[in-house]
Amino acid sequence: MGSIAGVDLGRFGVWTFDFEDQPAARMRAAIQELEDQGWRAFWIPERDGREAITHAGYLLSCTTRMHVISGIARIWSREARWTHGASLLLADAYPDRHILGLGVSGARPGVKPLTAMVDYLDELDALRTPNPAPAAPVRRILAAYGPKMLQLARDRSAGAHTYKVNVAHTAQARQILGPDAFLGVEHAVVFESDATTARAIAREHLHPYLATEYNVAKFRRLGYSAADISHGGSDRLVDDLVFWGDLDTVVEKLHGHLRAGADHVGVQVIGVRPGQSAMPHWRALGEALLP
Repeated sequence: MGSIAGVDLGRFGVWTFDFEDQPAARMRAAIQELEDQGWRAFWIPERDGREAITHAGYLLSCTTRMHVISGIARIWSREARWTHGASLLLADAYPDRHILGLGVSGARPGVKPLTAMVDYLDELDALRTPNPAPAAPVRRILAAYGPKMLQLARDRSAGAHTYKVNVAHTAQARQILGPDAFLGVEHAVVFESDATTARAIAREHLHPYLATEYNVAKFRRLGYSAADISHGGSDRLVDDLVFWGDLDTVVEKLHGHLRAGADHVGVQVIGVRPGQSAMPHWRALGEALLP
């Protein structure tokens, strides 16, 4: 089981940016179909204006069993006071179904990400509110990559959410987190067996991450050279960060994160053409990955 503080998310979930670009009715229909297929976890980012907490609340209202995880709610987007109140309300309204994923997401001049996160958590934990206390607790995880942030996730939350990492990092993260903390890993996949086509799709997806300083620093720490990172990424880097091939090949590679110590893998399907849906791929993945 992919359990987080007593809540079973399953071993695999859906991780997607797609809902950032869809109207409410289409989002509702899609997540209800995913719930009917047996998916237990749905991961959403905060990127293009969809505020993470209200977005999660809407998706929870559309479903009865699905767990919605913020992957992530940026600490820059709202003061701790409002995150505190919003997460309490969701815990009360949808017991054991919302996971508050917090993250720094982007460097700010003169601000150390670890210090910013510690300060934010300190403020969160010191807050008191007249709002009713939920019967089920608020469960939170932290976006983490480096050893110090992973240690903070272990000590100040239920665990860690990693993004754009390889299987080797999952093993390293498990060592730092220890046996009990939750480790949820995002990984992108492309259902394309032609290497040239698949890598072209993967490079387009990876471009923003290969062009930002803090992501480049992350990839260097993962063991990739400057040559691996330049010119759209080497085949080695691309193949490690985006799994491609037929369904059986992709599924086998995703299981590598579980063997390395992940509790749960959020699968991000990429390469879907504008105006089309990833639903056919989610259906196939559900048949292959879900119990």
